[in-house]
Amino acid sequence: MTSANVSSAALAATSDPAVDLTVVVPAYNEEARLPLTLDAIREHLNADPGRWGTWELIVVDDGSTDGTARVAREAAAEDSRIQVVTCDRNRGKGHALRLGVLSSYGRRVLLTDADLATPIDELDRVDKQLTAEGGGAAIGSRAHPDSRIEVHQRPLREWLGRMGNRLIRAVAVPGVHDTQCGFKLFDGDKARAAFADSRIDGWGIDVEILSFFRRSGWRITEVPVRWAHRAGSKVRPVDYAKVLLELGRLKARTGRALTRSAGPGRGLRRADLAVLGLFLLASLLLYKNLWSDLDRGYLADSMQDQNQWEWFFAVTADNVAHLRNPLFTTLQGHPDGVNLMANTVMLGLSVPLAPVTLALGPTVTWALVLTLGLTATAYAWYRLIARHLVAGRAVRNRCAAALGAALCAFAPPMISHGNAHPNFLVLFMIPVIIDRALRLCEGRRVVRDGVLLGLFAAYQIFLGEEPLLLAAVGMLLFALSYAPARRDVARVAWRPLLSGLGIGVAVAVPLVAFPLWWQFFGPQSYTDVLHGDNTFNSPLSFLEFSGRSLLGDEARADLLAMNRTEQNAFYGWPLVAFTVAVVVRLWRLAVVRALAFTAVAAAFLSLGVHFRVPYTDIVLTGPWRWLADRPLFESVIESRMAMICAPALGMLVALAADRLLATPVRVNRLTGLAALAAALVPIAPTPYPVRERPEIPAFVADGMYREHLGPGETLVPVPLPDPGNAEALHWQSATGLGFRVPGGYFNGPWGPDRIGIYGASPRHTSNLLRDIRYGAPVPEIGANWRAQARADLEYWRAGVVVLPPQDNDGPLHEAVAKLLGSPGERIGGVWVWDLHTLDDDSDADSDSSARDG
Repeated sequence: MTSANVSSAALAATSDPAVDLTVVVPAYNEEARLPLTLDAIREHLNADPGRWGTWELIVVDDGSTDGTARVAREAAAEDSRIQVVTCDRNRGKGHALRLGVLSSYGRRVLLTDADLATPIDELDRVDKQLTAEGGGAAIGSRAHPDSRIEVHQRPLREWLGRMGNRLIRAVAVPGVHDTQCGFKLFDGDKARAAFADSRIDGWGIDVEILSFFRRSGWRITEVPVRWAHRAGSKVRPVDYAKVLLELGRLKARTGRALTRSAGPGRGLRRADLAVLGLFLLASLLLYKNLWSDLDRGYLADSMQDQNQWEWFFAVTADNVAHLRNPLFTTLQGHPDGVNLMANTVMLGLSVPLAPVTLALGPTVTWALVLTLGLTATAYAWYRLIARHLVAGRAVRNRCAAALGAALCAFAPPMISHGNAHPNFLVLFMIPVIIDRALRLCEGRRVVRDGVLLGLFAAYQIFLGEEPLLLAAVGMLLFALSYAPARRDVARVAWRPLLSGLGIGVAVAVPLVAFPLWWQFFGPQSYTDVLHGDNTFNSPLSFLEFSGRSLLGDEARADLLAMNRTEQNAFYGWPLVAFTVAVVVRLWRLAVVRALAFTAVAAAFLSLGVHFRVPYTDIVLTGPWRWLADRPLFESVIESRMAMICAPALGMLVALAADRLLATPVRVNRLTGLAALAAALVPIAPTPYPVRERPEIPAFVADGMYREHLGPGETLVPVPLPDPGNAEALHWQSATGLGFRVPGGYFNGPWGPDRIGIYGASPRHTSNLLRDIRYGAPVPEIGANWRAQARADLEYWRAGVVVLPPQDNDGPLHEAVAKLLGSPGERIGGVWVWDLHTLDDDSDADSDSSARDG
């Protein structure tokens, strides 16, 4: 195999489940020793096939001038498990190891020198230690106090070697006592990521690789071994000085730090800042129409949600400023009030952003949360993918991670929720939680990672509980698929993971216990939520483009979704086709199979209890049937399960991009990248359209209403605010929350079973006014209707009734005039009925009737 072949093989930078162990032997002019070495390795691995499973042995001929290559090819002809990689000239041990590791497929990779100074049977001890530690690398260390040196070098040579090793340890890899030992066992995936990122061709490769492991947070353990100096060793004391020189040249050439303070997952580098800047620019472009006119701009497809969210931000800031309970208010839904914890007020952001809301207004907070929240979410996915999936610092690694993260954060379902639901757009904590769970699986700092996981989960509850539930479902689906494929990983991971989860629960519960009690059992709490019809996805929605996509058609998309804020699939047929091709091509990789299973399972869950096979009359039962009535799931809109597909697809795209960018054949690389572009460009989001929001009537904006309200009284808009028309909430939030209103747009209880509904519990008068607003004729209004209206106004503690200009305001005026027995008066651009005046008029009429009697 040539170096060109190796570059192609490097595309498989994750283990093949069919290969359990790869042994890499670099060789330069080892014609004499190599046959015995290869025989010893084969004999040891064949002696216990049940333990070592399927293995491969890669000999890398580093441009030898003797018969090394011939000996290796003869051995390969006898045993198909032996592969030969050849270099055209001598490039150094680092180059040879890089070629060998990047040609490997093993779940674990053993590096051993051709002289077998550390006997191959020491693999047993090193493997046991790596399994027990659950780490990424196990070094057969000569410096370990329990190691046994069977044949020593000359005293001066040995002393110089120790001094050189100590100097390297102090400068580059603190804590590792023997960096240069040639007997090292690695987790295969981590080894390939590290060697793909390496640059050194000489002896310094060991330090560079171990430094990569340190920066990535992967455990390195040193294991005592037997070691014997072999005559003809090519390692000399002066080579330790060469290591330091190579590290210095690397740092000067690339600016890469070789200490713990930098690297993937630690600190910000220029490449990371560039990615962050691009995500911010993309977010600003999406919301540019909103930012250009914050005073009058209103996201056109947000229905009444922008009014609702601005009200949430305003009321939270008001509660904070006046030291009131941030979990409850009676500013809408009066007199019953609103359980804010049972609504999506995002206390995790609305509370810390209260100063911004108080100083600049809730619309600024709304725009900031959407724009910066989307940016932070994309960057969090980028950090997760760069650390765990395409680990490395090469340009291609960063580009692939950024592309995958862009799909995770800017996928059509996320953009759909970006119209109106920041709790489903601002998901920056979800990748952080996943990262901490993965760290727990490594088992290095279980207590610390468990505590952090609990804190992160508690904070996410105050950002959005449903996204946390969806993330948990996604992680569970992934684990159910990945664990059987990688039993070796599962055996190591399950204990620290369960321990860490237990610690996380113990940390999170005290922090969220009271807010969750208030949510489920406090004032205005409710049970499950009635979401209405069409809450499931059609199978066709996965192949269609969303209304906000570059090639989308709003009319076609509208037929396949509840509304434009719930287009929860719409990944488009090109991306689906590209993903299928990626999965087929990389099927051997356990992570690919697990991601594919996660996406497909989530897609099926989103189809609902029953779904129809497209273009047929066949109706099938969906898996959602078994979850629909379960606790927590009963309030979930099932079509949102398809949002789990976004990060799964994003990670598959990142893996594909990383391999395509590394493909050495230019035609293949360009063809693959063109296919990737064809899959992603059609679903690229377009800027959110904005409409002009209605002006606030002068009666409200100028504070004229204050003259008509007594203490504790409400202003009653006609019709009452509800999920279909919540403009009165904008009146409140934009004018300092100076009055209360009945009705509103929130989740609250209805009926004796306290079923959750959108808006306040309806009353006869509110239903009448709503029906007339949407075209119903004014009914015959007699004494019964007037008595009911008076009872409802008394329940709402009304002080004044206000009818602003709107569709059907003529019939509405007629109905209110008949209900209240007065035509009202025109004040500040609205019709006003002051109920105090009406009460006085009623008393006067009663006195007049008595005198006449």
